[in-house]
Amino acid sequence: MKSKVDRLLTTFWNNGISNPLSAIEQISYLLFIKRLDDLEENKFFSKPIFLPEQQHCRWSFLKNLANSEETLQIVRDEAFPLIKNLGGITRENAYTRHMKDAVFLIGNPSLLANVVQQIDDIPSEDRDISGDLYEYMLSKLNSAGTNGQFRTPRHIIKMIVELMSPGVTDIICDPACGTGGFLVAAAQYLANLKDSSLNSQFHGFDFDATMLRICSMNLMLHGIENPQIEARNSLSQDYEEISEAFTLILANPPFKGSLEKSTIAKDLIEVIDTAKTELLFIALFLRLLKIGGRAAVIVPDGVLFGVSKAHQNIRKILVEEHKLDAIISMPSGVFKPYAGVSTAVLIFTKTEVGGTNYVWFYDMQADGFSLDDKRQPVEDNDIPDLLQQWKQRNSQEQTRTNKAFFVAKEEIKQNSYDLSIEIYKKIEYEKVEYEPPKVILQKLRKLENEIREDLNDLEELLD
Repeated sequence: MKSKVDRLLTTFWNNGISNPLSAIEQISYLLFIKRLDDLEENKFFSKPIFLPEQQHCRWSFLKNLANSEETLQIVRDEAFPLIKNLGGITRENAYTRHMKDAVFLIGNPSLLANVVQQIDDIPSEDRDISGDLYEYMLSKLNSAGTNGQFRTPRHIIKMIVELMSPGVTDIICDPACGTGGFLVAAAQYLANLKDSSLNSQFHGFDFDATMLRICSMNLMLHGIENPQIEARNSLSQDYEEISEAFTLILANPPFKGSLEKSTIAKDLIEVIDTAKTELLFIALFLRLLKIGGRAAVIVPDGVLFGVSKAHQNIRKILVEEHKLDAIISMPSGVFKPYAGVSTAVLIFTKTEVGGTNYVWFYDMQADGFSLDDKRQPVEDNDIPDLLQQWKQRNSQEQTRTNKAFFVAKEEIKQNSYDLSIEIYKKIEYEKVEYEPPKVILQKLRKLENEIREDLNDLEELLD
């Protein structure tokens, strides 16, 4: 898969489309056309996507064309306009709204023919629109990890969704939705429930037009035909305030950003006087949630132990004014190769009247992949145990030496609301017995004599 992506991006680069994000967007359009053909074949949508006179716009037809000029003409002038409004099968919605400004940049027939053949060789069935392909492509961006334009690993998204167990009545929002990974995973979870239907209960905000287009395509391909995806800088005061609108927030907001205070929504500043995005987003989540609404969000570890007044205040608000349910510490390599920052999952419920008695901690040390830049599959994986422990959690049965344990609110308060797992977890040290020093010394002398003999033998060979 990686070698195919490298070759695909190199093909774009060699033909004048050198901006990686532009290449990714063009690839997404073609992947979308390809995937629509698969869905049409399986009668996924309630209405046909391709009308009788549009059958030549299907991927199965395009990929077999011998004339590259004809391929370009059909894709540019017919297939691409078709996917911008899906042939009129949907009314004005988030998808058509964000696709209005989409531009097809491939003007070279040979380039298009080459790219079509390469994309046809990449499996796309039962994946989100870009899946692993998109995640790897984003690792090529110089901006990845800086402006937040990288995907949360899908197994981490799935883990968080399973922890929260969304219900059919939940109104779900990701205020920093990117490509829509959390919303797709929640939709897939709900699709497995009886009597569930995917409707307008999915909401997402992002300020990047490319991300909004890719997110809209992603959700459409997963049967979410009317998501509420909005172009919105969630922290800005320039947008109409939304409050107490959602029952479940799933998010991985941008880390380590800092905004000009004059641009931040005033009601957020009133909650937490800071310019740090990772803290402002927590205040935003509290504003967006209905009373009784829940949130599961990824935060950098600094949120848990930062000593600034803003850091301490936001933790105090969660513990004292709402119900802080859980802190799940994740290993530092989860977001490699994009970033090596240590992160945690913060789970809380908005109450405005308190409710925190105990906070559940889990020390996740492995996620099923190597914690280096390669992120290869490995046997060590705490996620199944985490999910099982979460379902069976009981404050009376867990001890501080286990991966999972509870900490009382009063103890957290005494520690200035520090939520670092290291403070509360007890480490059991195994007793190690060493040989007496004299025995060790004798072994060292014996080893030294053997080395000296080897050196003498080597010196004789040189002579």
